Amino acid sequence: MNINQVTVIGAGTMGNGIAQVFASNQYAVKLCDISADALSKAMKTIQTNLERMVKKEIITQADVAKALANIQTSTDMKASVANADLIVEAATENINLKMNIFKDIDQYAPQNAILATNTSSISITQIAAVTSRPERVIGMHFMNPVPVMKLVEVIRGYATTDEVCSIIMTMSEKLGKVPVEVNDYPGFVANRILMPMINESIYTLFEGVAGVSEIDTVMRLGMAHPMGPLALADFIGLDVCLSILNIMYQGFGNAKYAPCPLLVNMVAAGKLGRKSGEGFYTYGGESKDLVVSPKFS
Repeated sequence: MNINQVTVIGAGTMGNGIAQVFASNQYAVKLCDISADALSKAMKTIQTNLERMVKKEIITQADVAKALANIQTSTDMKASVANADLIVEAATENINLKMNIFKDIDQYAPQNAILATNTSSISITQIAAVTSRPERVIGMHFMNPVPVMKLVEVIRGYATTDEVCSIIMTMSEKLGKVPVEVNDYPGFVANRILMPMINESIYTLFEGVAGVSEIDTVMRLGMAHPMGPLALADFIGLDVCLSILNIMYQGFGNAKYAPCPLLVNMVAAGKLGRKSGEGFYTYGGESKDLVVSPKFS
């Protein structure tokens, strides 16, 4: 099967990054979102990211023009998936939302199209079950930021065929990524290991063992992590961390995955990390990438 036309559903941080990577590798991309404003912001973000790569002499200005020309945007899902060979769903990490999207995709997409989800923790098998083609549903868990991070977790649902898995593995390599095949259990591999570490870091803060800067410094300098776990949680989004932990806690029924009460309270208070301007750190200036100070002493 040749994949030429790719549709990305969702124009947020992950969706626009996925669209950029496909477009930069000469795939025709349709980026679809219910919000025209989100699509406009996504295209501006993609252009900014590409221009940054020009300044670093990674690509040329001609490459920027080609990549942008490869992307079309639309708020019409039916039209966006009608001729797609591959659809990658990158909507919010919400099981009901994703299942509704897959019901629609299944109805409108060609029968031979592969349906992929960028979920970081939700069961591929459960999502596939709402379609008439569970054998053609697969997980493609890109890492954030998508244009930079090499890993793609390729997750097989219960019914995913060897052929579909092979196609996605090969295509991921063509994107310059390193695909790793994993099976469909809560959190897969990346988040099953990462989220308990982040959760334990939050418990360490919650129980007064050390402050935010101290915890992150220990992990950066002592364990050679490029970013401390609390700063990383802010980067991922505390609401996303909470959602993944809840999925693993419910999926395994094991108390070690129960989210720390501090994390639960922070999300309830709207303190979600970089995207809200405040999490374990506060962020200021025009760019929320600037760490001003730890929120907690």
